[in-house]
Amino acid sequence: MLAFLIQRVFQAVFVMVVVALIAFSLFHYVGDPVLNMVGQEATEADRAALRARLGLDQPLPIQFFQFIANAAQFEFGISYRSARPVTDMIVERLPATLELAIISAIFAVVMGIVLGIYTALNRGNWLSNFIMTASLIGVSLPTFLIGVLLIYVFAVELGWLPAFGRGETVRLGDWWTTGLLTTSGLRSLILPAITLGLFQLTLIMRLVRAEMLEVLRADYIKFARARGLSKRVVNLRHALKNTLIPVITIIGLQLGTIIAFAIITETVFQWPGVGALFITAVRFVDIPVMAAYLMMIALVFVVINLIVDLLYYAVDPRLRVQGGAK
Repeated sequence: MLAFLIQRVFQAVFVMVVVALIAFSLFHYVGDPVLNMVGQEATEADRAALRARLGLDQPLPIQFFQFIANAAQFEFGISYRSARPVTDMIVERLPATLELAIISAIFAVVMGIVLGIYTALNRGNWLSNFIMTASLIGVSLPTFLIGVLLIYVFAVELGWLPAFGRGETVRLGDWWTTGLLTTSGLRSLILPAITLGLFQLTLIMRLVRAEMLEVLRADYIKFARARGLSKRVVNLRHALKNTLIPVITIIGLQLGTIIAFAIITETVFQWPGVGALFITAVRFVDIPVMAAYLMMIALVFVVINLIVDLLYYAVDPRLRVQGGAK
């Protein structure tokens, strides 16, 4: 177990160094940051002084190692556009993105597994067929179109839910603001969460259904039935456990995808999260914010994949046997 963990940690560190190299290259291949930060009236001496203050007069290897050292301390420099620390800007918006992603993930995982099990165990009835047909909507329609349709139906026509914004929020501690404790915050969260989680829901549902059908045809399931075990025990204890082994990997990757691609949902619903901050940074070529967002998303994927690998190792006994054989 320890060797497995060390191997995965080294792989994660290597991936983060590669991503850091890509993020660092943004500073040198997407315009000159000094020209972006000073006005046209600045003299050459002013530009040289700013370049020295930012460390841009140092050799590239030293700049790269300094960038990694700062990133390891969550320091990403000053925003070219707002002249504020990038870390402060991300921390201010991170609670909105995390709350949206977590609620979307819970919605997608819970509903995806439940509907996947139901459609697998009730193959052929009208409700199962309806769910499978309706799931094509979540798979085939782009996220922004689903968001627009939900806004039109539930905000414009019915007037049940707000069309944009995060609603009223309350502060918890020094930096966390939440809309989960207010009515308007909860109402504002429903449409973005459904929009962001719908594609993941249908993907998880179809995967669970396919794996469940495959497992139900296995010999050990037939043997369990022949032993006289109840249908509930066979389906939920024996079949479901083995169904979830490959599903764990997909769910982990999809959770990272939810955070990474919350950009579209945040744009459609004007959600004040990190994704919307990144869109603004791209519009104004704010390289420090873009680099910080790239590093943050990479870290999310690396951490989630590490957790998924450990869960996979814990759930699948074959990996433990192979690890012991080595």
